[in-house]
Amino acid sequence: MKSFVNVSVKQEKINLLNFDRKGMQAFFVEIGEKPFRATQLIKWIYQEGEYDFDLMTNLSKSLRAYLKEHCCIVAPDIIFEQVASDGTRKWVVEMGGGNKVEAVYIPEAKRATLCVSSQVGCALACTFCSTAQQGFNRNLSTAEIIGQLIAANERVGEQGRVTNVVMMGMGEPLLNFDNVVPAMNLMTEDFAFGLSKRRVTISTSGVVPAMHRLTEVCDVSMAVSLHAPTDALRDILVPINQKYPLKELMVACKKYIATSPRGFITFEYVMLDGVNDSQADARVLVKLLKNVPSKMNLIPFNPFPDTKYECSSPEVIERFRDVLYKAGIVTTVRKTRGEDIDAACGQLVGKVKDKSRRAEKLKRMEAMHEN
Repeated sequence: MKSFVNVSVKQEKINLLNFDRKGMQAFFVEIGEKPFRATQLIKWIYQEGEYDFDLMTNLSKSLRAYLKEHCCIVAPDIIFEQVASDGTRKWVVEMGGGNKVEAVYIPEAKRATLCVSSQVGCALACTFCSTAQQGFNRNLSTAEIIGQLIAANERVGEQGRVTNVVMMGMGEPLLNFDNVVPAMNLMTEDFAFGLSKRRVTISTSGVVPAMHRLTEVCDVSMAVSLHAPTDALRDILVPINQKYPLKELMVACKKYIATSPRGFITFEYVMLDGVNDSQADARVLVKLLKNVPSKMNLIPFNPFPDTKYECSSPEVIERFRDVLYKAGIVTTVRKTRGEDIDAACGQLVGKVKDKSRRAEKLKRMEAMHEN
């Protein structure tokens, strides 16, 4: 694949990476072209890796001239890389304007997973997550989200090509709904990356209105950051629960399952010593998930500076898992990857500085999704 244009390109031009196929069709119709031009252009960008309009030979000369004058193809750059002892790679990705996010590449024997960020920082303030402690700056554009996948494949080459994407990096994807959905559409688009919908997973802390909306427009796999079996505890660990409590969340999960490519929801549950890891907690969790087809992913907590939490012991995690397993819930304990480079879940720390306006921005984003 040829190198993409650097983020220094002037942004007044229309960045075509912001369009999925539907958006690209609308763009071409607006400029007086036929909708099929969208498929042609998407093939050039994502299948051929071609970003020079002059070389897109099945487009008319006049169209190529128009695109060259009014449009650009701008993807972010990887500016720093760390490689862990287990082969995991953490990339710092430059988004322009001093904004940086992190993406994590996890190679395995038969697949390669990319953990993608959706925001610069995060507004949700989950107490056990180091990214959340850094505050929130802004949403990423569709181009900046899909650009992480472009940059990853560029970096690792065809042999290490990404086969799975998890929207579990920095940010709450469903609070950036209008940019995340086109990016996921491109990931699963046959003429773009062509990933199976089963291999693209969006993770949410429980933005219930957006979960309902997602069922209507994009049926990728879903993971829910649960982390507590009761409202009382989840209100503390995952503060958005105060707005969308567990009863509402479970209703949204059941609705999503009806359209999900997997037919179940994956629940993420971080194991915090003495906080949410007792066998009694596990039994309450079993009752909560009784009528929700699900898989449980237990995550050993990864400590970060100044955190008040510690990880549950392996023995405690095993006992917790056994309670769920005996109740018929498929349960796995996540193998920590990239821990020695701070790339493990909960340790994606971007250099964001805007903490003071976090609550205001969160309120504004939530209001947008309720209207």
